[in-house]
Order: sequence, then C-alpha cells, then structure tokens
Amino acid sequence: MTGGLYTQATYGGLYSEGRFALERANIPNAALDARVLLQEATHRSWAKLFDDEDEIAAPGEINAFNEMIAKRIARTPVAYIAGHKEFWSLDFKVTAATLIPRPESEHIIERALKLVPKSASGRALDLGTGSGCLIISLLRERPGLAGLGVDLSSEALDVARINAMRLGVAGRCSFAVSDWASAVTGRFDIVIANPPYLSKAELAVAEPELREHEPALALCPGTDDLAAYRAIAEALPKVLTPGGWAVVEIGAGQAQAVAEILRSAGLDSIGISPDLAGLPRVVCARNPIDDKGLSAPKKRLESAVQGANVSPGNDRPLGPMNGSI
Repeated sequence: MTGGLYTQATYGGLYSEGRFALERANIPNAALDARVLLQEATHRSWAKLFDDEDEIAAPGEINAFNEMIAKRIARTPVAYIAGHKEFWSLDFKVTAATLIPRPESEHIIERALKLVPKSASGRALDLGTGSGCLIISLLRERPGLAGLGVDLSSEALDVARINAMRLGVAGRCSFAVSDWASAVTGRFDIVIANPPYLSKAELAVAEPELREHEPALALCPGTDDLAAYRAIAEALPKVLTPGGWAVVEIGAGQAQAVAEILRSAGLDSIGISPDLAGLPRVVCARNPIDDKGLSAPKKRLESAVQGANVSPGNDRPLGPMNGSI
C-alpha cells in the first residue's frame, strides 16, 4: 500500500492517510501503528486488508479509524486505543487502570516456570497484579496451581477478573484489594511481582505515552525507588512456604540492591537473570527450608543448596511444590 494511490474511502487509502497523519505528528512506529489501528477499526486481518485494499470501507469503519488516529496523535498508547495487548501469546484486556503488559515482563514467567515443576500443585500469589497478565499466564502453563492476584486498584482488579474469565482460569484464580501483601493470609509456593521501579526523574523524561497515560502508582513508587521491594521483601517470609520462591522484575541498575534487600529479609538462593538484551531483569529468591527432623544426608543436601550463590539463569526447583490447592 503506497501513499497517494488511493482515496481515503478505500482500505488502502485509510492506511496511507493514517500513516501519513501519524508521521506528520512525529509518532514513533507510525506505519505499524496505522496498520494495527486499521485492523482494530475494521475487525479484519492485515492479510485481508491487503487483499481488499481497493475495497470501499464502510462509514463506521472510516469514522472509527479516524477517531483512533486522532487518539494516537494525542499520544494515547495503541494498546489503550485497541483495548487489549498480547502477552505470553495470550490476548489481555487493558484499560487506563492497568499497566500495558510488556515483553520484558515475560521473563518473570520464564523464570517461574523453571522453578515450578509441570506437575506441581500449590498456590501462586501475584503482588500488584494489574491486568492479571502474570498470574493468568502462569496458571495457564501450570494447571495444578491456584492463584491469587492483589492490587490497590479495584478498577484494575475488575479488568483482571475479566481476563481470567476470558482465558479460562477464573475457576483457579481469585483477586482481592491489598496494599502489597498486607491483606494476604496463608502461604504460597511462588510469589511473582512487577513492582513500580521508575524514579521520579526517569518518569519525568519518559515518553508521553508512559508519563501521561499509564497509572503513575504502578510506575513510580515515590521518592524511594526501592520502596516496593522493601515492602514485598518484608512480607515474603510470612507468605512464602518454606522452600517457596519469589520472582520479581527489576529496573536498570537495581539488581544488586534488590538482591540485598531480599537477602536481608532472610531469603536465600538469590539469582539474577538477564533479559534478551543481556540486562538484569529478574531477581529470584527462596524462603529457606526448615530442616528440623530431616535426616543427616537430607540436611546436608538442603544446607548446600541454601548456601549456594545461584548464578544468573541457574535458579532451580527442589522438586514438587509444597502444599496443595
């Protein structure tokens, strides 16, 4: 679809005019955004739109697309305009009450799956669940787990419940309002979290899509960039089962500080895992196993594991998860 060959009434013309409008407004990725928004406005695949580029669009499609382009020029993120975003190859509903799921956060799921055996039964906790993308993706991969997602925002939890229902895990996943783990009772075999970690300075210079549209409380913890990690670390010894794991996402330059916070809270087997760019992205830590009553060989084995300095990417499970659904 090349510009200038179509009237705006055709699908080809809509795409060209939309792309040019975004380019004139200096919108990043204008061609891709125009393509995605045209698919949303017409409910057609890109292949179908390409085949039907000379077909006249319906008035409703034209109006919907023009409205979407106007919102994008105002720097509204495409995911909020479309109302959904892909994560872990699943389609999640998103609203302005939730963070937009990002590919970097998929490393939380990758790490968690290495720590949770496929046959595991137990309970998973997602702190600051937002759209529910983390806990739902984990439960889809581990059918023996039941999950709880908590968040301060009741609006975000409404979105998470819809996603759990749409993606088939509503029967194994519940959601509740909680300031981190303050309202959580019981113990969990794995805890996952993507806490706010941007500093005020970083948020101030972030792109308008992030700074002006995504929920600030889910991005920036305030004056202490590590405040969320301190709150989570304080709760982990109480909410994790002995031998249970925590997996948290981190920001740039925070790996060692977060690892030390978790270590100071009494967790062990700290592991730092990089993302595809080679940057530290996820920190894992384990609640120590109570070795009372274990045989001498078993004690030695557990002591060796607890005392190990787990290197990046080498986090490992100890076998079946503790507890049951």
